[in-house]
Amino acid sequence: MPAMSLPVSLNDPIRPFFGAEHSTELHSDHTHILGFGFDGTACFRKGTKEGPDGLRSVSEDIESYSPYLDADLEDHTFYDLGNLRLGFDDDEEKQWHHALSDFNQIFDDVDLAKENIKLLTLGGEHSISYAPIVKYLKQYPDLVLLHLDAHADLRDGFLGYHYSHASIIRRSVDHFGPGHELIQYGIRSGTRDEYQWMKEHKTIRKSRQEFLESVNAIAADRPVYLTLDLDYFDPSFFPGTGTPEPGGEDFHSFVSLMKILRQKNFVGADAVELSPPIDPTGNSNVFAAKVVRELLLALERAGA
Repeated sequence: MPAMSLPVSLNDPIRPFFGAEHSTELHSDHTHILGFGFDGTACFRKGTKEGPDGLRSVSEDIESYSPYLDADLEDHTFYDLGNLRLGFDDDEEKQWHHALSDFNQIFDDVDLAKENIKLLTLGGEHSISYAPIVKYLKQYPDLVLLHLDAHADLRDGFLGYHYSHASIIRRSVDHFGPGHELIQYGIRSGTRDEYQWMKEHKTIRKSRQEFLESVNAIAADRPVYLTLDLDYFDPSFFPGTGTPEPGGEDFHSFVSLMKILRQKNFVGADAVELSPPIDPTGNSNVFAAKVVRELLLALERAGA
């Protein structure tokens, strides 16, 4: 199939991520990176709007080879589309809707499954995940949504925002059909009502072993999408995020997941909540970039 030109204009990346080719087109049989740098609903500390380019800024200085997966990005062709435009309105919610509209213009008429197009969206705070998650739910009626996060994100709006970063999973579940499934892990902060919801719907996994066993049990041909809030990781490893929570996971738990997802029908992902200004050392940028490297390699290998 010929490449498909984007129907809207995006902001060019400061440099393509990890040597990706910058493209204004969608390419069948390839993975694409898209930045959505928005932090308008962040309720504690902002800065995640700089996340996509914070990741890009360090990627060229990091090895493309993963010793954990014994795989190298240099063996794959993938594309960096740049960043969605937020518009010029001072109203932050209108900025979010402007970028959401552009996202939908790009992907509404694209059959991700037929064209074998995979998307990795970089945030931005967690509200940006709504756009790709809804697209994937519409595309795959039997999708498994994996949610790694410190927070349940099941509130029905927060601080006046219906599409808040604290509501992203609630808003996603609004679009669930009978064949969709939600699996959550890393959650260590939430309201009593949120925890009751997770228990009633049996979505939460309470140990690393239980979580990895649940993912391993997913049928090999069933599509899987991962939404990763980087505050899933303990702030001792990853301080550069707006709402840190002690008691989080380490990098090796994530690598264990990537090794499993490489053998599954891993169709797409987003990685959100990197806030470069909060960690002036730049260590969080590097940590997040290596996480995204593993994600890209898992997406490239998945289903092969």
